[in-house]
Amino acid sequence: MEKGCFTALITPFNRDGELDRQGLDQLINFQIQNGITGILTTGTTGESPTFKWKEHDHVIALTAKQTKGKCLCIAGTGSNNTEEALMGAGYANKEGVDAILMMDPYYNGPSSLEIRREYYEVVAKQYPDMDIIPYIIPGRTGAQMLPQDLAILSENFANISSVKEATGNLDNMKLTRKYCGNNFNILSGDDALVYDIMIDPEINACGSFSVMANIVPKFMTRMVTLLNQGKKQEALKIQNTLKPLLDLVVVTTQEKTKNYGPVDCRARNPLPLKTMMQLLGMPSGPCRKPLGKMTAKGFNIVLEALKQVQADTPDIFKPIADFFDVDIDERLNNTEYQATLWYDY
Repeated sequence: MEKGCFTALITPFNRDGELDRQGLDQLINFQIQNGITGILTTGTTGESPTFKWKEHDHVIALTAKQTKGKCLCIAGTGSNNTEEALMGAGYANKEGVDAILMMDPYYNGPSSLEIRREYYEVVAKQYPDMDIIPYIIPGRTGAQMLPQDLAILSENFANISSVKEATGNLDNMKLTRKYCGNNFNILSGDDALVYDIMIDPEINACGSFSVMANIVPKFMTRMVTLLNQGKKQEALKIQNTLKPLLDLVVVTTQEKTKNYGPVDCRARNPLPLKTMMQLLGMPSGPCRKPLGKMTAKGFNIVLEALKQVQADTPDIFKPIADFFDVDIDERLNNTEYQATLWYDY
């Protein structure tokens, strides 16, 4: 895998929760037109946990075909079942994707050793000519392959030379660099940390799997490119401009219940992102259940951040306005676009 910025693409749905194929086509073309290094399809941001395998394979096929020769295509094929992961990897391989992304097995809680031996090694042996990118995100999976086992994998399998790092743990990332060596690719899985871990010499990340690149691919790609060129100050300007967005991958609010006191409400990716995309007039549609809507308080946090970015740096959303033929100011200030995007606790 090469260094750069990869968009963790959403899957647009219609109001009935079915794939919006025309919307997917538009989103892929938008990414390509704005210079993205590659597209990750059927990841968590793409709501793959809600897919039937037939849908999963269909989205991979569409994306692989449309990106061919234009940008890299990475397919999310992980599972908590090694046989399913093998099946998904086989289909992605048949479609000619450039790599697959496999998250650590979720829910059943294998050890780092088991994750390596009974999961990644099984797929790596079966498909030695296909790049495999482990995705380390214990906050979602409840399990974690540790840097030591990742290093063993990279030593033994030439097709494992990169990792998507979403632990949020800088010490873990430093161990990954220490054990896996200087030629191993560490790619950020956390938009808010991209700048920090790319400039940290003990981590030396070389790119990002970005959620917010769904709406700002041009600027996320530019920031990553500048950092890989060592142009930190120029990259920092972009980082500071995008910061209101990068902090919104997850939105946590404290809500009041009618009779039972306050509760914390956490709107997780892709809910805030899809809410923003609907506001901005991009193909998106709602999330599939059990994801629903943001609370009114959470929605207002998102809305104000979009308004702030638009007021301070209107060039940020200009690619959206041009490609999707929308008036960003009108979209952000006309309440008719907002009415269905939130609910009270």
